[in-house]
Amino acid sequence: MPELFLEIGSEEIPSGYVQPALEYMREELASFFSRNRIKAEAPEILGTPRRLVISVKGVDALQEDIVELFHGPNVSVAYDDQGEPTKAAMGFARGKGLDVSELTRDNTPKGEVVCARVEKKGRPTPDHLNEFLPQLIGNISFPKKMRWADKARPFARPLHWIIAVFDGKPLEFSFDGIQCGDLSQGHRFLKPDKFQVKNLASYLEESANHFLMVDPELRKQKILEQVENLAREAGGFVEKDTELLNIVNYLVEFPVAIRGDFDPRFLELPKELLVMTMKYHQKYFPVSDGKENLLPCFITISNMSAGPEIKNGNERVLRARLEDARFFYDEDKKKNLADFVEPLKGVVFQKKLGTLHEKMERVCDLAGVLSDHACPDKKSQALRAAQLCKADLMTLMVYEFPELQGIMGGYYAAHSGEEPEVAQAIKEHYRPAFAGDDPPASELGAVIAVADKLDTILGCIGVGLIPSGSEDPYGLRRNALGIIQIFLHRNWQVSLDSLVEESLGSMGSKIKLDPETIRNHVMELFSQRYKTYLNAEGFPYDAIDCVLSTGLDSIVDIRAKVAAFSDLKKQPYFEPLAIAFRRVVSILNDEAVGDVDPGLLNDPAEKKLFEMYLKVRDPVFRHIQNKEFSQALEKIVEIKPAVDSFFDEVMVMVEDASLRKNRLCLLQQISGLFSELADFSRIVLKKS
Repeated sequence: MPELFLEIGSEEIPSGYVQPALEYMREELASFFSRNRIKAEAPEILGTPRRLVISVKGVDALQEDIVELFHGPNVSVAYDDQGEPTKAAMGFARGKGLDVSELTRDNTPKGEVVCARVEKKGRPTPDHLNEFLPQLIGNISFPKKMRWADKARPFARPLHWIIAVFDGKPLEFSFDGIQCGDLSQGHRFLKPDKFQVKNLASYLEESANHFLMVDPELRKQKILEQVENLAREAGGFVEKDTELLNIVNYLVEFPVAIRGDFDPRFLELPKELLVMTMKYHQKYFPVSDGKENLLPCFITISNMSAGPEIKNGNERVLRARLEDARFFYDEDKKKNLADFVEPLKGVVFQKKLGTLHEKMERVCDLAGVLSDHACPDKKSQALRAAQLCKADLMTLMVYEFPELQGIMGGYYAAHSGEEPEVAQAIKEHYRPAFAGDDPPASELGAVIAVADKLDTILGCIGVGLIPSGSEDPYGLRRNALGIIQIFLHRNWQVSLDSLVEESLGSMGSKIKLDPETIRNHVMELFSQRYKTYLNAEGFPYDAIDCVLSTGLDSIVDIRAKVAAFSDLKKQPYFEPLAIAFRRVVSILNDEAVGDVDPGLLNDPAEKKLFEMYLKVRDPVFRHIQNKEFSQALEKIVEIKPAVDSFFDEVMVMVEDASLRKNRLCLLQQISGLFSELADFSRIVLKKS
């Protein structure tokens, strides 16, 4: 069977662009074959910084024929009384490329209509590919594109060649002046010769001869093996770092690991600074001793055979950056961290919310409120940490390395003689900063983190900066999720409602929306983030929805309620139970206000229901108070038979107003048993 082979050759494409581009090409090409009735195997993708490669085997050389049936006008309209075709029939036939005599008839819900059976012969697959592949290349999405020379079509980086081969023969299209062919190029430095490509097999063979490792998985494994071997030779090891490995993997075509060394005196600098410089700025692998201590060496991945000049060059680059870092570090330490607080008045946080100093003051207020709930014995330390938490933004080090904000603040706080708990809180208060990041390890760190994140949420929403669609420039969704994670991690029984209410006062005249509107937006934001979080944990979406609909007061309790409700859903009696309680809720109206009058209960079924309600009421509420939500639900289940009997034997909406209201009040009491736990009306039941 024929094979399609496509390679797009260019200047070095940024590392993060390559894999998404390959995935796009795979999806689009598979979709193209499917919608054009061309049988083909699943596309296989390969790639390096200089080439995007895709191969599709088992491709039919000819598109499948197809017969399409088109319905036309009604027979009574298509033919006159003498059975002769009308203009309607002739126009319909002409539009389908048929003679009117070729029309047939078909019975439809709209009556008997004329039909046209049109046979479409399949075109050769290369004809389709010549039309589609230029579109595919032009539509590859990159975060940023560029134009060069006199080219009209942008791409991630300048294109040099395009290989497009079908069944061993080059296709016949061009893209922005570049004619496709069957010639590729070897490694830019080691063997730049051109070589001919017939299919994937020949391409892989020639690539190996031209110092190209085009398979990303094999290249990644090669990098990892070399890195681990060099680290072992240095007496250390490299921590698993999937992110860095993926980045480096798309920086090279022929990976060669090189170990470099640096002056051990630089180990006096904060570890995070050294790691940041090596990993994020230079794409080096730091080497540690297995005890969280760095060794004075690193491993880099070269795109060519290693030589002393490459090793020396990387060492010089790192030494220069570390010398700068040491200078900044030493200069910053000449002051106390508190000396950097006043300059915050000159830096705008957000134009409607004021300066960083104003934000710091609001964070202090929030930290005070939260510490009263979470750790009243540490309030003074919480206020001190909140006062200093943004100070490092004014330091030389953080100006040069913004990724170290908070971390450097912790080091400078310790150097300034602040309490260890305060220093640690400052260091941790941005966490969790991204998906998968850990929450703060210390209680004070958690307090400052929540205060900082909540201030950002309340402030931005308060001035109308509400996330919508994919727009969330201030990371409010991420901050809300971070607060949820912290509450769960610390098991804080703190009312989010109360915290928001108390915190709104600290915003003063900055907020432009009314407090109730702000509160509603804030709660909706947290509700949506919590749904996402609980869904990721595997809880049923309707169980999450029915619990969250009862309110977002205690974040910790909500998760426990969802877990209990999810377990209840697995029981065979759950659906009949849900149906029974949904009946209770559905019949309630404005009359259902007040206490039940036992003297008005005259039917045995309603007496039994009231009796069962009294029996389970106190145990249910006691379980809820003790956070024993599973036990509360189990106790509620006991009332189900009495509910069923009530609806089978008792008419609720009777003409007697006092009797009707009393029965509605009874059902309202029953509803109150589970309304604090879940809204049964939101449960999705299986269709019978």
